[in-house]
Amino acid sequence: MTSTPLLSIQNLCVSLETAQGQVEALRGLSFDMQSGEKMGLIGESGCGKSLTALAIMGLLPMRSKVTGSIKLNGTELIGMRDENMCRIRGARMGMIFQEPMTALNPVQTIWQQIAEPLQLHQGMSKSATQLRALELLERVQLSRAKERLMAYPHQLSGGQRQRVMIAMALACQPDILIADEPTTALDVTVQKEVLNLISQLVSEDGMGLLLISHDLGLMRDQVDRVMVMYGGSVVESAPTQNLFQHRRHPYTQGLFAARPQLGLKRGTRLTTIPGQVPDLLNWPTACAFADRCAHVEGACRDALPPLSQASISSDFTNSNHSDTSHWVRCVKWQSIESQT
Repeated sequence: MTSTPLLSIQNLCVSLETAQGQVEALRGLSFDMQSGEKMGLIGESGCGKSLTALAIMGLLPMRSKVTGSIKLNGTELIGMRDENMCRIRGARMGMIFQEPMTALNPVQTIWQQIAEPLQLHQGMSKSATQLRALELLERVQLSRAKERLMAYPHQLSGGQRQRVMIAMALACQPDILIADEPTTALDVTVQKEVLNLISQLVSEDGMGLLLISHDLGLMRDQVDRVMVMYGGSVVESAPTQNLFQHRRHPYTQGLFAARPQLGLKRGTRLTTIPGQVPDLLNWPTACAFADRCAHVEGACRDALPPLSQASISSDFTNSNHSDTSHWVRCVKWQSIESQT
């Protein structure tokens, strides 16, 4: 008997209100996540990664139109009343935002900000929240944690603020953690520390993790499955190791080809994908990558290609994951040689 997924998103479509009317920003997004799974969402800026996170958390801009389904442990979130969504957000779903300096309240102490979800969702007293806040800061390995309780965000470094954000997200022991570019503006050493910390805490608590990034190296080291996003939809999805060895969508191949490589001669130009992500107001109705693709043909401009299942080696099959398949949204993927 198949267990109910921790998170199930089916045919999610999101339209945003603009001066020119409603524009479709997410197009038919679907995936399942089980407890303990670590999934990654990758793509260029403007592809819909952060909007996906906001849709899951129920934090979309006003007058957005949402269709499809988002279920958390079988409970439908789309159409849920605000007061009910507030009981879930922070308690069963935690989120680490991209820029902690703007996500944290500048006029509240660190303790006050960690205490808020504890008081709201668990009814803790002031003294109990202080003890719990200290435990959380020590758990995320914030140096001099006791002293930091009464500090303000501007008194902490970027890495320290990010640890506070992680503590806040984990305060109520949620079922799922969404990390949206959690290492933005951090130096390389701190990035590694923060990512390893997130991975460790997720494993310890058995949570599901949705990691959003544009960093391929980060995905390789931190998640079990990668979903490549472009034009508001997933264009390729596969277990991480399989995706890194067999890239089948032209966009995925372009992302990998654009990675800096050791050993290149000085002055060598990096490979780039020609063109740019299409403007949201001029979103193509068919394949959004068609205007940048070297393999484009007439069928690519007729309709949005369906997801096709590619072959996958048994070496990558893991029964702990909800989907061990390799999916590609391209009409020509079978005739395109995979780049390695």
